[in-house]
Amino acid sequence: MAIEFEIRPARAEEMHQLGLMGSYSYGGAFGDGPDNITATSNQPEWTLCAFDGATMATSFAAFPFTMRANGAGMAMAGISAVGTRPEYRRQGLLRKIMTQALADERDRGQSLACLWASQAAIYQRYGFAMMGANRHYQVDTVDIAFTDGDEGAHQVRRLTVAEGLDHAKAVYRNFIAPRFGYLHRSSVLWRTNVVEETDETGPIYLALAFDGDTPNGYIAYSLRAVGLTHRARSQEIVIKDFAWLNIDAYRSLWTYIGRHDLVGRVRWENAPMDDPAPELFMEPRMLHCEDREGSWMRMVDVGSALAQRGYGGASGQIRIGIVDDGLALWNNATWALAIDNGQARCEATSASAEVEISIKGMSSLFSGMRTPAALRQMGALTASDGDVAHLAQLFAVPGMPHCPDHY
Repeated sequence: MAIEFEIRPARAEEMHQLGLMGSYSYGGAFGDGPDNITATSNQPEWTLCAFDGATMATSFAAFPFTMRANGAGMAMAGISAVGTRPEYRRQGLLRKIMTQALADERDRGQSLACLWASQAAIYQRYGFAMMGANRHYQVDTVDIAFTDGDEGAHQVRRLTVAEGLDHAKAVYRNFIAPRFGYLHRSSVLWRTNVVEETDETGPIYLALAFDGDTPNGYIAYSLRAVGLTHRARSQEIVIKDFAWLNIDAYRSLWTYIGRHDLVGRVRWENAPMDDPAPELFMEPRMLHCEDREGSWMRMVDVGSALAQRGYGGASGQIRIGIVDDGLALWNNATWALAIDNGQARCEATSASAEVEISIKGMSSLFSGMRTPAALRQMGALTASDGDVAHLAQLFAVPGMPHCPDHY
């Protein structure tokens, strides 16, 4: 007999089930028990779950975030806490929830949805596209040197979190303003992703790069004696967060890290793909650079998202056709996008499309992760050479998309 599942938000008294689902689904990565971070970081109204009677069969939640989108702030649903009990899997529950969630997010004005994928195979079938990668570095302090010898001229001061956090927040706001993918951090995100001390990290330090009294960059990091095999440099620095407003501040902060003579390993696991270190370091291979899959993004409401995105100073018009969105059917239309000096209008039109693109390809184009030419080579976009060049001009980004914050 088929089970009749009820899909609805969890009630306050059911949030312990959300915690237990997260504990089991993620193997305790976010804590065990009913009051782990999965349960305590979410609100009942952010959830959408499937219930078999009183039993939560599938969990789902979406944080209400604001994300930078090429110079604009856009409402975004940060999907998290997704899991299904094994005995209820392979019954299409997540697809039903995702379909309803996209409609709810559209109604709330969240024209974008993002997530960190436990498995890419799950979310690509729902139209999500990779939005950047996390670049991993692992470098010895003796290998922190610039090919041109310029170590930067900023004064770097190490401050406590209490002394330096307001300065860091101001730098971060300016750093992310023109970029794509970075979140408007709440105090909770600053605490959990940047400055929170744990038994593993020990104290968190802030190093700020000053030009006079003006902070132009910072690094948040931990420093621990971890017993590396190197007999003279057995310590490790882990960079938690790094932002800079000019290249001199960037160089100065790396130089500061390089002066930790007892540190044999510096790890930075969430650098952006276009981080300048490989172009500046004397021996870039000593960074042991590795790009790993980052966050994923999906356009919830194509028309609204295209109108809200920043476009720099671009101007132009183009008609974009979406035909393959099986979950958010309202996106399947031809969208007339008109941009005047970076300000956009977008509406559905009965005119023929100049560009045809998949919903996943549209998400990649929107974020700047893929160029129109690359998408056409992949078979995700159909357009003439002239329209491909025009799209590239309209959707140009100042840097690769990136989200360093897990949620």
